[in-house]
Amino acid sequence: MSAADRPSGLLHRLGDATSNSVAGAVAATAAACWIVVGVVTEFPSWWQVVLYSTTAIVTFVMVFVIQHTQSKQIAALQRKLDELIRSSHRADNSLISVEERPVDELQNLASTYRDRRDEAVGDAGQTG
Repeated sequence: MSAADRPSGLLHRLGDATSNSVAGAVAATAAACWIVVGVVTEFPSWWQVVLYSTTAIVTFVMVFVIQHTQSKQIAALQRKLDELIRSSHRADNSLISVEERPVDELQNLASTYRDRRDEAVGDAGQTG
């Protein structure tokens, strides 16, 4: 594993660890324990500060974990779809890597394919 892949691997392992039911149970147990600590200590000022700081830090980190893992999964899915388009003789090869094109081109493609769909639906309705 290269040095550049280590942070990515760490983020993926963290994402995997936090996306299962055990992680949810651990979080619920920790929250319950934290409430008990608050009750026992009569909710001192430090209790709230620690709670807010911890939740802010966890939220901040998880935003990056989720964004990274989703971005990598979407990129992999796009490459797979590109390969399917490339391998199909009837497919429109201009759609390969379409996600990288400017917004106006994507809107034009959407309009073109909407028109094709409407024509196909109209043709199917006339024959049936």
